[in-house]
Amino acid sequence: MKFAVGVEYDGSCYHGWQRQKNTPQTVQEKLESALSVLASSPVSVVCAGRTDAGVHALEQVVHFETSKQRELHQWVFGTNANLPDDIRVVWIKPVTEDFHARFSAAARYYRYEILNRWVKSALSRHHVTTIFNPLDENLMQKGANYLLGTHDFTSFRAQACQAKSPVKHIHSIVIKRIDDKIIIDIIANAFLHHMVRNIVGTLLPVGTGERPPEFVHHALKAKDRRQAGVTALPNGLYFKGVYYPEAFGLDNLEAFSPFSDAIEKKQS
Repeated sequence: MKFAVGVEYDGSCYHGWQRQKNTPQTVQEKLESALSVLASSPVSVVCAGRTDAGVHALEQVVHFETSKQRELHQWVFGTNANLPDDIRVVWIKPVTEDFHARFSAAARYYRYEILNRWVKSALSRHHVTTIFNPLDENLMQKGANYLLGTHDFTSFRAQACQAKSPVKHIHSIVIKRIDDKIIIDIIANAFLHHMVRNIVGTLLPVGTGERPPEFVHHALKAKDRRQAGVTALPNGLYFKGVYYPEAFGLDNLEAFSPFSDAIEKKQS
């Protein structure tokens, strides 16, 4: 049988999602080890979107295959019993054979959180990026609006990015302030390596007033990584969710609703 799994994790102590030869301290390694105990045989998982060291996930989605028969709640509780406290399986559902966590995903949702005050947080220092200078979220939103739609995002692509094409479609970028925290929500069909962090790094000088909102547009059109901003730190970044076509029977986040018809139409 094939299963889809929703996974939440705090990436602070891990060298990213992907299993690596030189360290067991990856989210994939911990999850595969825990699932293998329940499956009574080695399990390999495939995720919707790999995250870097220090990046968190509210709902990463993976799939795996096994011949072991268990009730769904047994998979959840049993896997969590074999996981460290900073990784949790939050749901598991059977899926059809043609489901693929990565290739079936039609859209992805990332969130970036900035603590905008003059001292760091004692409690959330590993879960936000602190910017001491005041940020104007309205100016940042004006700059971000230039990125909406389908574009070549070469300027926001890491040098080591392995994606075949830099062309992606951003459905939505919403920037809002809640007290001293600025939240940046981005939904796109897919993301390049470091794309969200590079977008945030380009928006920051706009927020401080060092650059006008048009700086984002110029960086986008340049198709040159050197023309955009710095790569923002990983600790404020969260993989928030994935949209899968309705045919797979998985629940999608409400944030995807405004774009679901367009996404479904493109998939058909």
